[in-house]
Amino acid sequence: MQTGTVLISKVVAEGIRDGRITAQYRRWDAPRVKPGSTQLTAAGVVRFTRVAKVADVDRISDRAARAAGMKDAAALRRALTPKPDRKPSERGSKGGHTVYRINLEWAGEDPRIALRAQVPTRDELTEIAGRLDRLDRRPSGPWTRDILEWIRDNPQVVSKELAAIRGVELLPMKVDIRKLKALGLTISHDVGYELSPRGAAYLDSLPPR
Repeated sequence: MQTGTVLISKVVAEGIRDGRITAQYRRWDAPRVKPGSTQLTAAGVVRFTRVAKVADVDRISDRAARAAGMKDAAALRRALTPKPDRKPSERGSKGGHTVYRINLEWAGEDPRIALRAQVPTRDELTEIAGRLDRLDRRPSGPWTRDILEWIRDNPQVVSKELAAIRGVELLPMKVDIRKLKALGLTISHDVGYELSPRGAAYLDSLPPR
């Protein structure tokens, strides 16, 4: 079950995965995640096990701060210090009046990893086609096949080149590619992307154009 989200960096997510990090602290007006809910991160799925108010930030110990991935309690308190000139963030640590401790644990691999390795059945190909058709229904016109074919032909090429070729802004295009990744069709790398076996099988199923 995924509800609200907590901004979790890749470094922190990897610490949660290997057990070094077992908590995070956030400044919120109200809890934004529930115990038992999960969130997908760069290192897999994280489960929130407890959410509690921190009565006195000054009493947070160095040990507790290190369990949150911070150097010591002083560093954690600095990170939690409100900044009046900063707008409240939906997921950040400075967006409210109350400090919460969120206990968490690693809950498993990113389910998209297993999905992208699966060659789709005929029924699954039909389902993928339907979902991509819905993504293509926007004023700017169809885009999913163009991006999938470009990634197939240009694996691990810096994404700004694709944005330039398509004449679109980089960040919205990356959001689009994440939608394809959520379907198990692409794989992200430090530089660029490549088609997953699932994505390649889908393209192979299409008639030539």
